[in-house]
Amino acid sequence: MVTKVTSGGTESILMACKAYRDLGAERGVKYPEIVAPISAHAAFDKAAQYFGMKIVHVELDKRSMQVDVKAMKKAISRNTVMLVCSVPQFPHGIMDPVEQVAKLALDYDIPLHVDACLGGFLIVFMEKAGYSLPPFDFRVKGVTSISADTHKYGYAPKGSSVVLYSNKKYRHYQFFVAPDWQGGIYASPTIAGSRPGGIIAACWATMMYMGEDGYIKATKKIIDTARHIEAQLRKIKEIFIFGKPEVSVVAIGSQIFDIFRLSNAMTSKGWNLNTLQFPSSIHICVTLLHTKDRVADQFVEDLRESVAEIMKNPDEKTTGRGAIYGMAQSIPDRTLVTEISHGFLDCLYSTELPKVEKNYMNGASSQH
Repeated sequence: MVTKVTSGGTESILMACKAYRDLGAERGVKYPEIVAPISAHAAFDKAAQYFGMKIVHVELDKRSMQVDVKAMKKAISRNTVMLVCSVPQFPHGIMDPVEQVAKLALDYDIPLHVDACLGGFLIVFMEKAGYSLPPFDFRVKGVTSISADTHKYGYAPKGSSVVLYSNKKYRHYQFFVAPDWQGGIYASPTIAGSRPGGIIAACWATMMYMGEDGYIKATKKIIDTARHIEAQLRKIKEIFIFGKPEVSVVAIGSQIFDIFRLSNAMTSKGWNLNTLQFPSSIHICVTLLHTKDRVADQFVEDLRESVAEIMKNPDEKTTGRGAIYGMAQSIPDRTLVTEISHGFLDCLYSTELPKVEKNYMNGASSQH
C-alpha cells in the first residue's frame, strides 16, 4: 500500500480519477468513463469535467439506498476505467456494498475506488469500538484505491486528506512529469506545485496527539450517539429514515409534509442540518459536539416538537431557504440552476462597493 497527502477530499478523488484515466489511455481507452452511484460525491463529476471523462451515474436501490449492483454491471462498457463506492456516502450515510462491486471490478479488470472521505476516520476504528462492518478496504480483493479526509473525523486542520493505492503502480499514473521544460525537470505528485507544509505537519501532530486510543474513544461516542438519534427518530411516525445508516449520518424524509419545513423549524431552534435533493431530505451529521451531555436528547426533543407543530397544518408550503431549495430541484432545465450558481460564485468574488444614493437638498434639512 502507498499513499499521498492532498489538500482535501476533492483533490484526493481527482487524483484517483486522473490516475485511472491515464491507466485507461495506456490500455487503449480513448473515451474514459467513470461508473459511480448517483450518491457519490460531486468531486467525481468535477474530475470528469476537468479530465475529459464521462461519468455514468448508477441508480440506488430505493429501499437500502445502496448502489444497485445489477445496474452498475449493466453500466460497464469497454470505456469504463474505474468503478466507485462510498463508505459512507454523504447524502444518506449509507455504506455501498464494496464486496459485491469489487467482484465486478475483478471480473472486468477495472480499478475500484472506495471514497471514505466523510467517514474514513470512523469506519477504520469501528471494529475496535465494538461495531462490526462489512469489509471495505484493501482486505477486499479488487479495491485499488481509497480516499479519506484527515480534516473531518481525523480532527486535523482543514485542507488535508489522503489518497491510498493498493499498489504503487497505480500511484505512478497520478504523477505529472514535464521532462523537457527549460526550467529543469518538473515533477509533481498532486495538482498543486507549491503546497503548504504547515498543514501537513499540523495534520501529523494532530494524529500523534489523538493516537489510536483517542480515535477509538471518539468513534465509540459518535456511533453510540448517531444510533441513539436514529432509534429515537424512528419512533416519530410522520417521518422516516433513509436506509440503514451505519456510521455518523442520519437522513430524514417525510411522505406527509414538506421536509424542508422541518429544516426551517430546526434552524430556528439553533440546529444546522444539511438540505438534500432528489429526493427531498435533510440529514444530521453527528460529531463529537453532539455527544456531549443532553445534546442528542435535546435534538430529538426539538425535532419531535417541530414535527408536532408542522402537523397542525401538514399541507402548508415551505418558506425561506427551504422554499428556495425546493424550487431549485424542481427546475427541469438544470442549466438554469448552473447559471444561477455561477452568479452566486461571481458575487463572492465581487470587489464592487454597494452604491449609496445621495440626497442633495437646498437649505437645511429641517426645512424639508
